[in-house]
Amino acid sequence: MRIERLVSAYELEVEWIHFPLHPETPPEGKSLAELFAGRNFDLEGMLARLRQVAESQGLPWGDRTHTYNSRLAQELALWADTEFPGSDIHDALFRAYFVDGSNLHDIDVLVGVAASVGLPAETARSVITERRFEGAVDEHWRASREAGVTGVPTFVAEGLAVVGAQPYEMLERLVKTAGAMPRTT
Repeated sequence: MRIERLVSAYELEVEWIHFPLHPETPPEGKSLAELFAGRNFDLEGMLARLRQVAESQGLPWGDRTHTYNSRLAQELALWADTEFPGSDIHDALFRAYFVDGSNLHDIDVLVGVAASVGLPAETARSVITERRFEGAVDEHWRASREAGVTGVPTFVAEGLAVVGAQPYEMLERLVKTAGAMPRTT
């Protein structure tokens, strides 16, 4: 994906910070139509634009009809980042949610995602059910609010930010402006 491409081209460190776009979403999820009801919002147009951006960047995209509470997925991802740096958990969670339309609040779904990238399934299950990373994700949410993050994804480098699904060239401009040096190897 684009982040891996940036890391291979520039000397930079990536830290994933978890942010709730819709933390009020119930565990069973909510239809996108229900989420945007009464907002005078062109849902079909937004989905078409998101699909176009994803396709232009070579990202997979599905016909998602629901939004789900991603809190447990954020806790799982933070555990994976801590225990298995460089794992493919973020890409796998992206695929599960945006391509497959999976409910990322479902523990069995999350354990399956973890196992699909080689993480120990039973450990993943206990991390989620015991809520081992609940406090750490709470801290991420607090830091995100304090930084003024209002959308996902938000990319931040040296105090500069780019919000939303952006082409690789925009992210490259961000890291260059922030002073990232090209890799020489």
